[in-house]
Amino acid sequence: MLQIPLHSADAARRNLHWLFVLRNLLIVAEVMIILVTVYGIGVPLDTDPLWGIIALVVTLNCLTWYRLQHDHPVAEWELFAHLCLDAVIITALLYFAGGATNPMAWFLLLPLIITATVLPQHYTWYMMLLTCGGYTILIFHYHPLPAIPVAEVVDPTLLPPEMEDRQRFELHTFGTWVGFVFSAGLVAYFVVEMANTLRERERRLAEIREQALRDERLVALGTLAAGAAHEMGTPLGTMAILLQELLEDYGGEEHSELRRRLLIFKDQIERCKTALSIMSASAGQVRAESGHMEEVRRFLEKLVGRWRQQRPHGRLQLEIAAETDGRARILAEHTLIHALLNILNNAADVSSEPVILRAWWNRRRLELVVIDQGPGIDPHLRRQLGRQPVVSKKQGLGVGLFLAYATIERLGGEIDMERLSQGGFCTRIRLPLLTCQENHE
Repeated sequence: MLQIPLHSADAARRNLHWLFVLRNLLIVAEVMIILVTVYGIGVPLDTDPLWGIIALVVTLNCLTWYRLQHDHPVAEWELFAHLCLDAVIITALLYFAGGATNPMAWFLLLPLIITATVLPQHYTWYMMLLTCGGYTILIFHYHPLPAIPVAEVVDPTLLPPEMEDRQRFELHTFGTWVGFVFSAGLVAYFVVEMANTLRERERRLAEIREQALRDERLVALGTLAAGAAHEMGTPLGTMAILLQELLEDYGGEEHSELRRRLLIFKDQIERCKTALSIMSASAGQVRAESGHMEEVRRFLEKLVGRWRQQRPHGRLQLEIAAETDGRARILAEHTLIHALLNILNNAADVSSEPVILRAWWNRRRLELVVIDQGPGIDPHLRRQLGRQPVVSKKQGLGVGLFLAYATIERLGGEIDMERLSQGGFCTRIRLPLLTCQENHE
């Protein structure tokens, strides 16, 4: 069944949720970095503005959480505004902690990476200008980091100058490594999750486009069906009248063989008229009585009975599982019956053994399995089934199976085809059902 598409507002909301989670992790990371730097290493940072900025980030994240509790759609510009605020906040933190010389300057790339991943390209250019401008400012204007204390020795005056420079270099290198690893981890997890949201949206949009294309083909087929029903109705009516006159003219016992053949001819004309009525229904001329709720078992028995009327010499075995729910009902539409008959006919046309129809259902779902011993369907053609009419009739498939797919999916069902390991071919159909309580509601 085709799902509701993931709109851009829904994708923006999910990405804003991931940004909210990412911001929480950044808050924890910033607090830990300040505590380790000030109280672990002993760097005398001016922590008052840093704690103030972190408090501002916490307030912003609380407002983001409050925003996510409401159903109002999240626009792309709103998500971009959050990312811009994050870029400004990271720039402010770096300004009070050494500017571009801070090994954690990697964090300024995160808003740009996220923007490039989840938002249109023009937002990426704006974010690039913002982050590059902020980084350029941090090169020339910042509060320098205080001198990093060197390990205590007995006489500090005896410590060679290159030892102090080397320790500063190693500490800066270690900080750069920590910033790189942390940023890489955030990109590997959170940015990938945001990208998955976009891929899911694109996948669903592709399904919608495919559904629209299939609907256009169905409308075209329906138009042709209506034209064919109109053109063939009069000749069939004329033939039915002439047959009735022939049956009245040759009513004696001496014409019993002729009457038998005429009755077969009349039955075939009735089948054609029934098929035309189904074609008219498919074209949008569905009568009010064309669909009704019916017990599943009775529906299946009538389906098999109708198939045997159409194919008196056909072989079909109906197997119903014992653990079925007798209260379940199905919408017995003419189009659904025609779709199932088409699938059974295709199986019977290619099967050297009796076709098996297995049925199981509960209160919510009916599952039908059609098993035949035919050669199956070419894998190349199988990928086209349900998407477009199969051009080749070599294996007995064409427009009918395309319409069967469309009918079953329109009713909320699913249809799959696969080759069995022990031989033969299997068509699996799943259809939604309604219980008695739902019927009365």
